[in-house]
This record gives sequence, C-alpha cells and structure tokens, in this order.
Amino acid sequence: MWILVAEDETSMGSLLKQGLEEHNQTVTLARDGEEALAAVASTSFDAVVLDVMMPRVDGFEVARRMRAAKNHTPILMLTARDAADDIVKGLDAGADDYLVKPFLLNVLLARLRAISRRAAHAPVKELRADDLCLNPASREVRKGGVKIALTPTEFRLLEVLMRRANRAVSRTAIIEAVWGFDEDVESNTVDVYIKLLRDKVDRKGRLIQTVRGFGYILRD
Repeated sequence: MWILVAEDETSMGSLLKQGLEEHNQTVTLARDGEEALAAVASTSFDAVVLDVMMPRVDGFEVARRMRAAKNHTPILMLTARDAADDIVKGLDAGADDYLVKPFLLNVLLARLRAISRRAAHAPVKELRADDLCLNPASREVRKGGVKIALTPTEFRLLEVLMRRANRAVSRTAIIEAVWGFDEDVESNTVDVYIKLLRDKVDRKGRLIQTVRGFGYILRD
C-alpha cells in the first residue's frame, strides 16, 4: 500500500515511516494538516494515517475536508486521547478507525489492512504501463518480464508516475510524494533521478516524458 502518514512529532513520524517501509509499504510523510491536505489533493493514496493533534489544521478537520471533497481514501486516526467523545468526533468526521497511542506496529498494520478491505476501492495490487509492471507489495519491477533492480528512491519515483499515468506530475508534487515535506530537495534532483530511472526502464524514451516548465508524465 501507499500510505500517507500525517504526524507532527518528528520522531514518531520517522518511526512510523521506517516501520511501515520495513513491511514493504510506500510512505509519504506530512508534518501538519495543511501538508496532509495538499498531499491527498495531488496523490491517490491507499490509506491515510492521521494524527489528531496537529498544528495549523488538526486531524478532525483534515478528515472532514477530505470527505467534503469526495475523497474516500481510508483514514486511520492516531491519538493519545482515548476519551469516548474524541473517538466519536473522529469517526463522525470521516475516519474509518481510531488507534490510541501507544500502539504496536503489527496492530497498526492489521488496522490498515482491515480498513483497506472495507474501502470502496481495494489497494492497487499491480501497476502496468506498456510492458512495464510494478508490484507495490513485493516491491518488484519488471520490464518485458525481466526483473529490474531499482533503488528505494527510484522505486518510489516510478510508483508516483505510474499511479498517475497519463497525468502530468509537477516537480513539487514529485518531491513531496517521494522525499516528503520535511526534506530540502532541489527540483534538479528530480531531473537526475528521472534520468537514472529512464536508463533502467525507459531507454527508448517512450514512457517517461518531460512536460517543459512543469514536471513529468508517464504515458501508457
């Protein structure tokens, strides 16, 4: 699954990202509610892990705005507050489940699997474009049936482009999805990784195309 983790505590966010990635999940980090809303507006995630107590826009409001915008991505709320009123408020705002801190990672993963099964659209099992195939669960990429070795960053970049096939993706959106909101990444870094990716999966230059002054598009 591709999961957005919205958590303002840096240490907690890093632990969640590391733990989920060790279980073959793709993770994008947002540091507050505004970043979370920007991320879900530009990227189709399989699930959102949403901390309640965040600056600028709290988790309740993020959930409400997502549902108001007809975004039905499953939401799992995290909080240190276990009062019944808070749980009811979170669920009424649009969350699918509620997990109180502290928690075990395997419980978080089980809850994510559960809300994804109940979602209107199941998590993507395989992405295809021409003879290129990406499996988010196994982290495998094949070109013409031949397995291609990608670095973690190259894999995330390809996944971003394939999930938005035939739609232009800005360099800013790529940076936020691949590196996260808390990384200081220059736009030319995206260009460098695009070249590395093309050398491995698109040497003929048919799939990954440049949108001048904006970003890139993967055409199926």
